[in-house]
Amino acid sequence: MKPLDRILDAARTTPRHIILPEGGDPRVAEAAALLTERGLAQVTLMDGPDLPGVAGLVPADAPDLPDLADHWHRMRAARGMTADRAREEMRDPIRQAAMRVHLGQASGTVGGAVATTADTVRAALQIIGRAPQAGIVSSFFLMLSCGPEAPIKGGMIFADCGLVIEPDAAELASIALSAAESCRRLLAETPRVALLSFSTAGSADHPSLGRIREALERIRAADPDLEVDGEIQFDAALDNAIRAKKAPGSRLSDRPNVFIFPDLASGNIGYKIAQRLGGLIAIGPILQGLARPANDLSRGCSVDDVVAAVAVTSVQASD
Repeated sequence: MKPLDRILDAARTTPRHIILPEGGDPRVAEAAALLTERGLAQVTLMDGPDLPGVAGLVPADAPDLPDLADHWHRMRAARGMTADRAREEMRDPIRQAAMRVHLGQASGTVGGAVATTADTVRAALQIIGRAPQAGIVSSFFLMLSCGPEAPIKGGMIFADCGLVIEPDAAELASIALSAAESCRRLLAETPRVALLSFSTAGSADHPSLGRIREALERIRAADPDLEVDGEIQFDAALDNAIRAKKAPGSRLSDRPNVFIFPDLASGNIGYKIAQRLGGLIAIGPILQGLARPANDLSRGCSVDDVVAAVAVTSVQASD
């Protein structure tokens, strides 16, 4: 079964309550109708048209707006939040959706078709917050092959390609551990993790490599059974024969399905090369490390992109 089909089937098995805060966008409204028709999610559409089977909500007129604002006021009072400002901010669909997820009224939220990534991610970070076991909130792209001619079959995870600019060793380790868990949950595969670099197994010497080597030590200490190696070049990671020559002691039993980039610059460039030149489908950025799922869309997203993001969010919300 193709990875995306597996995710859609998993979402359909236990449809989760997902809030779409940008219902005024035709793509989001159409996606809400499709998600409902296909049984992929129980959708609440904010500020959108009336659709069969889809719950509608106007955030500014919500009956529980005072309660939501009170929660927000108490959460941020120490940072100078006033009651009036909290009420005004809770009228915002992106923030209100995040608050409803935080309070357990919904399983997750997906926004960003209209709002900027900064606004969408900020609401998730401030309101939903980081999961206790996660060292840092980060992001990944689910990279999927899309045809019989694709050089790589199945799915892969690329991280972090959208959020953490220059991770230190502890943050890089956290990104890798979260991505490994995302691999288990979304791809239903045992993760094999490559910490990418311009060096393989000490073939180069540079101060920047110390961060990757320390991250590897932290990962192995946190999860001794995880298949992970680094620092390693992309060709050595991808090709078993090249890896056998360049890194004969590698712990990777096969091609990695999780690729960890050393920083946001390389990750963002890497996923776009794979997407544009390699012909892979890129779903994301998907956030990981949050207490409850919230995900961001590109403002250039298609209806299918919204459907896929909601399905991923639904699977992330599964126990």
